[in-house]
Amino acid sequence: MAVVAVLAISGLGLVACGESSSGGGDTIELTIAQNAIAGGKNARSAGHLVDWVIPKFVEAQKAKGKDVTVKFVPSGVDDEQYKTKLSLDLKSGKGADVIDIDGIWAGEFAEAGYVKPLADVVGPEAESWDGWAQIPEAVQGLATYNGKKHALPVGTDGRVLYFNKTLFGKAGLPADWQPKSWQEVLDAGTKLKSSGVPVPIQINAGTAMGEATAMQGVLPLLAGAGGELQRDGKWTGASQPLKDALGLYQKIYGGGLGDPKLQQEAKGRDKSFQQFAEGKIGILMEGDYFWRGVVNPTDGVAKMADRDEVVGYTKIPAMEPGKGVRGQDFVSMSGGALRTVNPNSKHPKEAFELLAFTLSPEALKEETKDGNVRITPRTDVNKEILAGQPLLTYISEEVLPLTAFRPPVAVYPQVSAALQEATAAVVSGKTPDEAAAGYQQKLEGIVGGAGNIAS
Repeated sequence: MAVVAVLAISGLGLVACGESSSGGGDTIELTIAQNAIAGGKNARSAGHLVDWVIPKFVEAQKAKGKDVTVKFVPSGVDDEQYKTKLSLDLKSGKGADVIDIDGIWAGEFAEAGYVKPLADVVGPEAESWDGWAQIPEAVQGLATYNGKKHALPVGTDGRVLYFNKTLFGKAGLPADWQPKSWQEVLDAGTKLKSSGVPVPIQINAGTAMGEATAMQGVLPLLAGAGGELQRDGKWTGASQPLKDALGLYQKIYGGGLGDPKLQQEAKGRDKSFQQFAEGKIGILMEGDYFWRGVVNPTDGVAKMADRDEVVGYTKIPAMEPGKGVRGQDFVSMSGGALRTVNPNSKHPKEAFELLAFTLSPEALKEETKDGNVRITPRTDVNKEILAGQPLLTYISEEVLPLTAFRPPVAVYPQVSAALQEATAAVVSGKTPDEAAAGYQQKLEGIVGGAGNIAS
């Protein structure tokens, strides 16, 4: 079925880069591909490209004396099908000139030679693009592999602790809460429990919650204990930072401050959203999607009419001040999408101009208007478009400078699954040492042996 699906959609992208169908003249023909399609998935993004970006870019190129045409190559499939289609295209030397990829695919695509450093494909102008000065260094890391920029970041997000101010007030906790250590989070949970809150603290764990366990759970905690999942080509095994992170899970779920059953249910994360909206969860670790798409008073999946008054948010503290990754007091994790130039493009310089144009201030402001606001990679744009969005402004200004990213390598999904299993083991009653040892054993089988794991 997968093969049939790929064959059915692969025709969308199997146009050779920059190849003129008419075979004529001095016209430069470019193509740009996204997993977006009119009337379907990410329809708004598709409309923005077709209705604004392409005509404006063509007009700007004409003013420079260049005859350029741009064709949008749509897709409307699930992410794995889109990834497979891109892989087939790039492997065969085809595909659109400008392509979107998930940030977590970057290392895998780079290792396969499907994407290459922008400077190698485009030239020095890729490194000297003036937009880099507006993108925080931490966010640039999303597009960097082996020290070289392979793409431009399209957008990003950040994780924070959300809390219910009403429940905090009943428990005698401040509305401007900012914990400075894990112990302060646990202390707040104890007060919430004493005041009758059913689930004082919710931090994703277990395999049922999938990648949410990694991004809204164990990875921020690992960073808070000073650890990184991968550093200098070595993976982190049963290290003290991992044991510390798993130890916090033990204190929460073994100490009656969290609901262990919630971590094992197939719809546990959705249920946690609903319970938070109903005032049954006091503290929850989530990304900005939670604010925008879950408790949004207008169209959230768990609407909170009083969200702006009741829901507080604050940075995730390190285990202790200064004990976080890079010596930080606070930590976060971020994901995001990338946009890059196909190494097979016949017109790489013009393709990069198109790529850069899609991330110009004008294009991003147009894309994010009319209720479509999001955190862009550019600080100059964010300062303007997020002015009426306190949570997104907070993440943009306070969280992104201290965030971290998942390792962009092919085996990461398997490593993530092993981490999820380690948290599940602790929630089910195993000790942090036992769970860490089990993780180490699985990790050795995933990454090619103990030699690839930091001692």
